[in-house]
Amino acid sequence: MISSNGVLSMNSQKVTGILISFILLVYCTQLGAAQRIKDLASVQGVRSNQLVGYGLVVGLPGTGETSPFTEQSFRTMLANFGISLDSSVKPKIKNVAAVAIHADLPAFAKPGQTIDITVSSIGEASSLQGGTLLTTMLRGLDGEIYAVAQGSLVVSGFGAQGNDGSRIVSNTPTVGTIANGAVVERTVPNGLMQNDYLTLNLNSPDFSTAQALADEINRRLGADPEKGYAIATPLDAASVRVSAPRDVGQRVGFLATIENFEFTPAAAPARVVINSRTGTIVIGSSVRLLPAAITHGGLTVTITEDPAVVQPNAFADGQTVALNQSIVDVELDDSRMFKFDPGVTLDELVRAVNQIGAAPGDLMAILEALRQAGALQGELIVI
Repeated sequence: MISSNGVLSMNSQKVTGILISFILLVYCTQLGAAQRIKDLASVQGVRSNQLVGYGLVVGLPGTGETSPFTEQSFRTMLANFGISLDSSVKPKIKNVAAVAIHADLPAFAKPGQTIDITVSSIGEASSLQGGTLLTTMLRGLDGEIYAVAQGSLVVSGFGAQGNDGSRIVSNTPTVGTIANGAVVERTVPNGLMQNDYLTLNLNSPDFSTAQALADEINRRLGADPEKGYAIATPLDAASVRVSAPRDVGQRVGFLATIENFEFTPAAAPARVVINSRTGTIVIGSSVRLLPAAITHGGLTVTITEDPAVVQPNAFADGQTVALNQSIVDVELDDSRMFKFDPGVTLDELVRAVNQIGAAPGDLMAILEALRQAGALQGELIVI
């Protein structure tokens, strides 16, 4: 029998099973803890932007390439410096590689500031180790130039190849980074000052959380929606509109104040997530089971709820209270039946299966069968 504290005692022969490789049971014990608005939501219009460019890395120790587009890029570069090559001349440019450059331009980045860039080979170059990126323009999706990149690469990987074709590669030698390798040339407009209000977008949309966020802002700032005066208004499950000052300095200070307000978000939806490749199982605390019985392998698990009444002593002050005791019986025989009473949590099922040494695949099969039978009160996600 497995009692409510999870202790296993069996009169029958010990069963040696496969140890569960990894089962992660998540109980959202922190759901009741208050969290800052800045940790749960972002300001609409305040975002980073992706930049991309094409250029040449030179100075490679023979690890470059002689692909057609690299040769064409090399000729174009020389032409820009006033040097022309006859079309019949085939330059040997094994120390040159064509690369793609990408970077994230943070919100509010100003001209003259620097950002990090990543450089990746797009041809047959075997390594970018020791190379230098020539001046490259980085463009946004609108085609405008927002930054200019240049500098020496830092490559963590390396590769070595023998004459017989054998090769050893560590990490990725065809990708490198340049810290502060691009200078910002243009500011990206943002929507922070375009309206009389700010819009906060929740990272995880939820109607209850959106309402709780709006209520907290109104309460802290002295607004009363019932009297027709509301500073924060929920728009949908993901967005809350907040009235804000028009003055730039006041708006920044206002946003700095409200983003540090703490409130309690709503409980997460009842959800079970299974990673079929690693055997990881994540179970939310809100998941419940309806009455069901499942036959699986050689295992019989019976879970019942045994209400108990606790009374104080005759001459002691106190109140009579009712306690729910979960009793889990485990037997190994040919009947192989799981039995669940209403409202039983998956905690008891996981504990019972884990105590006897069943494999993660057994629990996955049980959860899938419960979902198909409609006895699993929660969403089952398999990744």
